[in-house]
Amino acid sequence: MTSLYQFEAERLEGGIESLSNYQGKVLLIVNTASKCAYTSQFAGLEKLYQKYKDQGFVVLGFPCNQFGGQDPGNNQEIGSFCQRNYGVSFPMFAKIDVKGPEAHAIYRFLTQAARGFLGTKSIKWNFTKFLIARDGSVVERFATTTKPEDLEAAIETELAKR
Repeated sequence: MTSLYQFEAERLEGGIESLSNYQGKVLLIVNTASKCAYTSQFAGLEKLYQKYKDQGFVVLGFPCNQFGGQDPGNNQEIGSFCQRNYGVSFPMFAKIDVKGPEAHAIYRFLTQAARGFLGTKSIKWNFTKFLIARDGSVVERFATTTKPEDLEAAIETELAKR
C-alpha cells in the first residue's frame, strides 16, 4: 500500500469513514490520550487546524490507551473530554491500538513509511505525529515532544505544493 487513502477507520461518534475522503488534503495524524502529560497538545493541534483548514489542512486524532492506560474512557467520554477541555473540532476516530499485533492498519502503514528515532518502527508514546502529503504519502514523523506549533513550517511547505 502506497497511500493512506486506501484505509478506513471508525469515527469517534460511530460509523466507518474512508480516508479517501481526505484526498488532496495535507493531514497531520496523531495518536492521542486524555490523561497524558502531553494532553495539552490538543490545544495546539486545534490551533493548527483552525489556522490552516481553509488551505486544505486537517488534523486526524486517533485515541489510544496503550501507553500507561492514559485514555481509559469509552469513545463518547473521550469526545466529551476533548471538546469540553480543548474545543477540539478536528476529526477524531474511535480508540485503536497503534502498536503490537493488534495495531490498526493505518498505523502499520504509517510506521512502515516513516521510522522513528534510531530507525524504530514502533510508536513510543502518545502524541506521535505523522505529516501526510496531498497524495496520501507520509512526509515525516514527529516525536511526542514536538509541539504542534513547531510543525507550522513543515505544514506550510506541504500546503504550498499543488
